Parts: sequence; C-alpha cells; structure tokens
Amino acid sequence: MEDVRTFLHFGVLLSSVLFTTGAAGEDYFPEAMDVQWVSNNFKTILTWGPEPTNYTYTVEFSRVGKDRQRNPHCIRSSRTECDLTNELRNLQETYSADILSEPLPGVTSDLVEFPYTRAERFSPYKHTKIGGPAFKIVQSEDKTKMTLHIQDPLTPLYKDDQLLTIRDIFKNDLKYRVVYNKAGSTGKKEKMSDLRNVELTNLDKGQSYCFMVAAYIPSRSAQKRLGDWSKAQCSPREGKTIFEEFSFGVISGAIGIMLAIFIILITLTVVCCKRCCCKKTKTVDKDNLQMSPV
Repeated sequence: MEDVRTFLHFGVLLSSVLFTTGAAGEDYFPEAMDVQWVSNNFKTILTWGPEPTNYTYTVEFSRVGKDRQRNPHCIRSSRTECDLTNELRNLQETYSADILSEPLPGVTSDLVEFPYTRAERFSPYKHTKIGGPAFKIVQSEDKTKMTLHIQDPLTPLYKDDQLLTIRDIFKNDLKYRVVYNKAGSTGKKEKMSDLRNVELTNLDKGQSYCFMVAAYIPSRSAQKRLGDWSKAQCSPREGKTIFEEFSFGVISGAIGIMLAIFIILITLTVVCCKRCCCKKTKTVDKDNLQMSPV
C-alpha cells in the first residue's frame, strides 16, 4: 500500500512538472536579434531577425521621452522589417524603438510582458546616409573652366505635394565635396562648395578631367559627415594640333626623315632617268652603225 501511495505522489509531481514545462514552452517567444536602422536619403526602415515560426513581431517606437506608438502595418507581423519613414517626420528628433515577440494573431498568452529587443537610438537628420548625387559637366568656350551642375538627391518625403530634396531639409548645412584629377593621372585635387553649381578654373586647356562628388554635412559627427561618392565622370578630351600633341624634337625628327626619303626618291629617279638615256643612246648608235655604207 505504501508503494502505491509513493507511486501516485511521483505521478502527480511528474505531471505537474510536465504541465509547467509545457505551459512555459507555449509562452516562449525568441527575442529579435541583429536590430538595425537602414536609412538612405531619409527612407528609414528598421530591420531584425530571425524569421518567426509560431510567433510574431510588433514594433513600438517613440520620440525619446514621449509616449510609445505603433505602426499598424507592424503589429503581430511575420515580417522582419518595418518602414517607419512616414512616422519619423520630426527629422531632427531622436527616436527609440522596441521589437516585441508576441503570439500569433488570435492566440492568447499568460505572459504579462512579452520579450523585446531595443534598437539603438536614431535621428534621421544625424544618421541617414546620403546617396551619391548625379551631376553634369559643362565646359567653358575657352576650355579653361568647367562647371559641375549637381542634382540634389530626392527624398521620399513630401511637402505641398512635392518631393523634398536633401537641400530642402539640410538647407545651409549642405555642402558638396568635389575631387578631380587629369584623366590617367593619380594626383587628385579637392574643392568644397556651398552651391550645387561648382566652378573649377585654371584647368589645362584641352585636357580631360575626371570628377567625383559627395554630399557633406559639417554639423554631423565625423563618421557621418560625408555621403556616398557619385560615379566618376570625365570630360571629353579636346583634339590637339600636331604642334600641341608632339614636342619640337619629335616634329623635327619626323621632318628630317621625310626629307631624307624625298631626297632618296629624287636621287633614284635621276639615276633611273640617266640609265634610260644611256640605254637609248647606245641603241641609236648601234642602229646608225648598221645602216652606214661599207
């Protein structure tokens, strides 16, 4: 009888342990990992991992010190990213964000607080990456000056039904850094400009130059000031006269060779003419001898 009671107590204890473990297993939701802000020209997306299986993610965000908000497209979602571009419209504010791991829609849980991972604080104005701008090269008539017409990169943000450029946002805080060099040369020069039309003077006439441009925001931290570099563009190389293309020595040598060839051709012509004349003379003399009376 005592053995039976012991067995029953053990069974109850084991069932309790298994029930507790099972309940805990059902309410276990892995925390998000590798949380990052990906922001380019003020297009801002929060990303993380891993892909959820039997749970979902919810994103909560707020300006630092303000009430938390939720993007309706990022509530109990199976996606691992959330586009917060339109929510972070106060561009110079600093934001915080949490990614909560929650049950599937319609599934309840006994957890009072769901596990979450907090992203680093983020400010669009200070942290968004600025892409490489497009630009056009215009050369002056005297070929000694070039002007770069830089196109301010667009953002996905609107005001009065018009897309804003980075200049609309940064205003006087936006500069452009230009690096350039002669085509085929490794020596580079640099110029900083507050304007989007950058003039480069004292260039070698007729020489091709290659340019690259990047946005520069001096108010940012050192690591975030410089945007991405544009693709390199080179101006066309102007055609040169023979005297600009070759040195005096090369030209003199070429003229000397041509004169030598000319003299040789004249000499050969004279020699050939003399031989022909001599041959004709001998032929005439021979014919005269044959025709003369004995």
